[in-house]
Amino acid sequence: MATVEVCDLRRSYGSVRAVDGLSFAAQPAAVTAVLGRNGAGKTTTVEICAGLRPRDSGSVTVLGKDPWRNPTLRPRIGVMPQAAGSGAAGVYPAARVGEVLALFASFAAHPLDVGALLDRLDLTRLARTPWRRLSGGEQQRLSLALAVVGRPELVFLDEPTAGLDVAARHATWSLIEDLRAAGVTVLLTTHAMDEAERLADHVVVVASGRVVAAGSPAALTREDGGTVRFSAVPGLPVADLTTRLGTAARVREVSPGEYAVEGVPAQHALATVTAWCAERGVLPDRLSTGRRSLEDVFLGLTGDGPPA
Repeated sequence: MATVEVCDLRRSYGSVRAVDGLSFAAQPAAVTAVLGRNGAGKTTTVEICAGLRPRDSGSVTVLGKDPWRNPTLRPRIGVMPQAAGSGAAGVYPAARVGEVLALFASFAAHPLDVGALLDRLDLTRLARTPWRRLSGGEQQRLSLALAVVGRPELVFLDEPTAGLDVAARHATWSLIEDLRAAGVTVLLTTHAMDEAERLADHVVVVASGRVVAAGSPAALTREDGGTVRFSAVPGLPVADLTTRLGTAARVREVSPGEYAVEGVPAQHALATVTAWCAERGVLPDRLSTGRRSLEDVFLGLTGDGPPA
């Protein structure tokens, strides 16, 4: 049985439909990543699944129960909210890091070792520092510690690495991987495609409150014909190259001077790109074929702008 099952979930705020018929499942001892642009309905979905917000319609089952009607579930789950701040994380502004983590640990029957968790998330040196004096990244790390210190069966992490530096991101990833290895189910939202590719067993892409794609990262990035990538001078007329390749082609300047061609057989794309560049006196560099990245898939499903 899935740890989390969501079926035809709907939730509106006034005239705004935040979640519009969303369905997915999170399997036991696995990491499920929910991806979507700002306003796609990710946070509302997580809050409903965590029992923090009611739904308008549809069904949600968490560990076999309705999370809104069964507050007894709460000792079995951990929640890391999206926004930093004492109100979001449930921390009094004057509370010290070590004290508040020890307090949360005392609520659990078999908590993690507080000292070891402080060390792992680089919080030991801040153990006597009040919450209000922590940086945003430090608050993020403490919020993560509070979510997992009680050894939950299921953890909801809403953008767990937002605002973290490289070392802290990797420490967070390592902790999430260890949670999965210990049999914990993890449901996270993220805007970091590399994070989802590394951690997720299953990815759910959401747009306008609905699931537009779901599957493993490998399945979602599997190629039909291949993606051709090349580097050249910035600002090439990609619309003209698209016309040359045919109506099925999709050509993007992914970043200045970095181009991707999708939707046509790789051999045809390679020959056409080479000839087209030669006509303009441009030498394409690092011309290669390969599978799509998760970011390519995400942008193709949700729009051409960068994930916000």
